[in-house]
This record gives sequence, C-alpha cells and structure tokens, in this order.
Amino acid sequence: MEGAGYRDSDVLLHWVPVEEAGDSTQILFSKKDVSGGDSCTSEDEPTFDPGYEPDWAVISTVRPQSSHSEPTRGVEPSSPRGSWAFSVSLGELKSIRRSKPGLSWAYLVLVTQAGGSLPALHFHRGGTRALLRVLSRYLLLASSPQDSRLYLVFPHDSSALSSSFHHLQLFDQDSSNVVSRFLQDPYSTTFSSFSRVTNFFRGALQPHPEGASPDLPPPPDDEPEPGFEVISCVELGPRPAVERAPPVTEEEWTHHVGPEGRLQEVPVLKARIFSGGLSPGLRRDAWKFLLGYLSWEGSAEEHKAHVRKKTDEYFRMKLQWKSVSPEQERRNSLLHGYRSLIERDVSRTDRTNKFYEGPENPGLGLLNDILLTYCMYHFDLGYVQGMSDLLSPILYVIQNEVDAFWCFCGFMELVHGNFEESQETMKRQLGQLLLLLRVLDPPLCDFLDSQDSGSLCFCFRWLLIWFKREFPFPDVLRLWEVLWTGLPGPNLHLLVACAILDMERDTLMLSGFGSNEILKHINELTMKLSVEDVLTRAEALYRQLTTCPELPHNVQEVLGLVPPTEPRSPSPPASPLPLSPTRAPPAPPPPEDTAPQPDSSLEILPEEEEESAES
Repeated sequence: MEGAGYRDSDVLLHWVPVEEAGDSTQILFSKKDVSGGDSCTSEDEPTFDPGYEPDWAVISTVRPQSSHSEPTRGVEPSSPRGSWAFSVSLGELKSIRRSKPGLSWAYLVLVTQAGGSLPALHFHRGGTRALLRVLSRYLLLASSPQDSRLYLVFPHDSSALSSSFHHLQLFDQDSSNVVSRFLQDPYSTTFSSFSRVTNFFRGALQPHPEGASPDLPPPPDDEPEPGFEVISCVELGPRPAVERAPPVTEEEWTHHVGPEGRLQEVPVLKARIFSGGLSPGLRRDAWKFLLGYLSWEGSAEEHKAHVRKKTDEYFRMKLQWKSVSPEQERRNSLLHGYRSLIERDVSRTDRTNKFYEGPENPGLGLLNDILLTYCMYHFDLGYVQGMSDLLSPILYVIQNEVDAFWCFCGFMELVHGNFEESQETMKRQLGQLLLLLRVLDPPLCDFLDSQDSGSLCFCFRWLLIWFKREFPFPDVLRLWEVLWTGLPGPNLHLLVACAILDMERDTLMLSGFGSNEILKHINELTMKLSVEDVLTRAEALYRQLTTCPELPHNVQEVLGLVPPTEPRSPSPPASPLPLSPTRAPPAPPPPEDTAPQPDSSLEILPEEEEESAES
C-alpha cells in the first residue's frame, strides 16, 4: 500500500479467527487518511499471494478498508470466534513472538508498546512466515540478539534504528535484506525503487550546507553539482591500444626464487601477474603471496615457521565454536544465527562445480568450518551473505583448510567494508564509479540519468563480491589474481565495471532502452563476458585517464595517483579553509557500535528455501 507507515497515516490489522470450513478472508489491512478521505480502492491495492502456502487457514486476501468503516478494537463477540477478534494499529506494536518449534501448529503473539499482549494468533495450516512478510511491508522486523523467537518492531521512519537501517530502506522499502536480494535478484531489487536510490547516492556525493538534511531533494538541474562541474570540461586523449600477456608459468616463477627461497624482483613479478595472470598449476603457491598470507620478502624457513604459527592459531579459534555444546548454543542466538546462515549459503554455493557437487561433498564441510571460524576471528563482522562466494574459489585453488582460511582473511581485509552494516563503503564505491564514468563517457552518464538509472545501482553486486557471479568460474580466478596485485592502482575493480559498461554502451544507448530494459540487459550479461576483453579495456581506460593533464583531483585520488585528501585543522588565527569544489567532504563518523546480531540488517525475516542453487 503506497504511503503505509508514514507519519500522517496509520495501518490497522483486524484479526478474526475462522473455523476450519469458515470464511477465509477475515484479515484486513487499512490505512487511516487524516484528511478524512477514503483509502485507495481495491483496484489500486496489490493483493497478497501466499504462493507456496496455498492452504493458508486465516489469511487469503489483503484488501484495503475505508477509514470510516475501520474495525473497532475489542470487538464484541457475535459468534464463538468473536471473543478472540481484535483490531490493532501497527504503530502500537512493540514486538512479535513466535511459537516454539515442534508444536503441532504455530502461533504468533503481538506485544504492544504499552507492554500488553494481544490474543495469540493460531495457524493450524501454516502461514506465520507469510503474515510476517505482509507485516514487513509496513514495518521493520529485526531478530532480537537475545531471543531468536522474538522480532523487534520498528516503523520504517523510526529514529530508534541506526542510520544503516535507514540507508538500506532507501534501497528497498519493502525489505531490509538488500544485500541478499541484490545477490539473488539484482534486476527486480534494483528496479523496485531505482529513482529513490538515484537521489540517495547523488546526495551522498554532495556536501550539504550546515544544518541541511541529506534527505532533502537534490538542487534544480540548473545549479551545479559539487564535485562534477569541473569534470564536464575534461577532454580525454585517444584511448591507447593494450595487449594482454600470456600467464606466468611455473618456470618463470622459479626464475624469481633466489637463495633461501626468497622471491626476487617482486615488482617485476607482480607486473607480469597483472598483465597475464597465473598458470593454473602456480596459483596454489602464488595466491598465498598475493593475499598476504606469506611475505614476499620471507625465506622458505620463515614461511614454514609462519605456517606452523598460523595453523595453531586457526585451530584454537576453530575449537572455540566446536566446543560449544547444543545446550550452550541454544542460549547463544548470535552463534546459532551465524551457523544457520552459513549452512544455508554453503548448501547452494558453486554446487555445479565438481569440487563442491554432491550431497556429502567434503568441500562443503570445509567451507562451513572456515566461515564459522572466521566469525571467531572477526567478531564484529561475523558472517554476511556473499562471503561464501568469496571463499569458494580460494578453497578450490588452495585445497587446504588452514591455508585457505588465512588467504580468505587476506581477501576480506580488502573487501570487509562491503559487508559492514552501514554500507558506507558500498556507497563510496558506487560514487567513485559514477565519478569515473562521468569523466570517461559523459553522454552515457546523461543517457542513464535520463532513464532514472544514473546511480549505477545495478552494479551493486559487481562491486560487492568482485564480479564473482558475472564471469565463469575459471575467469573469476584470473580476474581476482590480477586485481590482487594492486596494479596499476587501488581501484582497478571500478575500471573493470567501467569497461563492462563501455562494452555495452552502444547496445544501451542505441536500442532505446528504458530503465527497465537497462536493468534487464545488465543482469543478462552474467556468464557472457570475456574476462580478457574486460581486463584489456579496463587497462586501456586507466591509461587514457592517466595521460589527461587536466584530470580532476578527486579522480586522481580514485586512481591512486595522489594520496587521499586529509581534512586539515586550521592554524590559529587563520579561519578554516573551504573545501575544494572537486573534493568530497570527509565522511561523517560512523554510529556508535551496538551489540552485534547475526546478519540483522541483511536478513530481517526467516525465509523458506525458495532460491535454487546457483553456479
């Protein structure tokens, strides 16, 4: 229902239990209009389809109800079932408690802000999850870190929630599970509220006057956008031709191994990996260096000692969760939540790969154990959906539990910000991507803007898990090892995204695509891209940018040509220096840490296993 949950309207839940053979359309949602007018008509209100639970005993239709005919709280019983009927405003709810597992039927108990409990809602033939999904259209339901059966209720505009929940709601007002939905269905997730995301990211890129709200509408088109007005004047030179080199062979690697097993001419070796990648037989050893597990400067003996130390450290952390008894875990909702999320994600990660196929595959057990141990290694972050996608290729190549864990930790050092609850890192990267694309191809940016696609939010999954689901598995291995070299700068993955968009430029602009078709086309590129073509174009874009003598300072920062601008404190008695018009203001400090809970901002409601295993 459009507008449900806003301050000037209210949504009512009217509950009337039904008999087994009775009427099954007894629950209504209505919006009170403060202006006194009727709510939207039934033709405007989308009906609720229970989908996989067609035998829903109590709720089969959701329809609007006019405000002047709203049901009254405390309905007088006109039948035996009327004594259990009630009506409640969703704004009055404080929490929802689910029944214990194992009962013959499920029930929900609604707790109000006043502390009282409404009559239990019994579901003899299923439907609790479906009702919770309906409620999530109007409320945020967050799992309690202390009680896995308790959901805390917040309105969509509640100031009690952290700013991260607020930011995630801007992606999708119907659910806070933004990362999960971008991973599973980036097309529909992005399209559902694309115009709101566009304004949100534009606002994140612009400095706001003191006292101004970042949620205010953007300035009129005739006002310059801070950070972009200089970019529109940049003229790039011709794009240079780039040729990729053959992969580094084992023989070539051996030539770089000196006395005592120390690697020599490391910059040259890294440059070769960047230009050609690695031969498959070399990856198991080379990835340990690229991911920081082994030092480029260490000797063979030093590496052996380091591995022994890290092996002991790994198994000490693994013992922490392995020694938790089932009785203890019942009182540890955080660990239980992580375990459930990991088991669910592992069961559908790269199952078409022979290394992980089959129901009793030992590789799945190793994925599970490494991810749970990472929760012990990084308590603050824990496990978030998408991490299994990053671990899978590493374990496939390394084929050793301990070594794969520490290589995974090295990868997470590069991308852990992608999975943080605040999503500030993802916002910054999408802003930087937009910045680069605006320099490289202003007409393409203008076209995307004209189609309400200028936020580039369809690139969210690309950046989140480094194109893991966009390329075939062998190509992902080649792409990642090139990106791990850190050459030619710190943000080559952004230029990879620019290269893909550049390759699809004519298709997007000459086919008359609207925002719907743009998102559909981008989503359908999955598994159809050539990694060598993309890397070649990304390097050419980098060279084209770096040869521009008038490249704006903030673009140079993204490319790593100059160090990031640090905020400077004024020297007395001078007044504070104004920000450069081409530099974004320093990011605000993150909100104070709160008690962690398992993937609470990403997995608000429990879900049925509806998604099929993905390759």
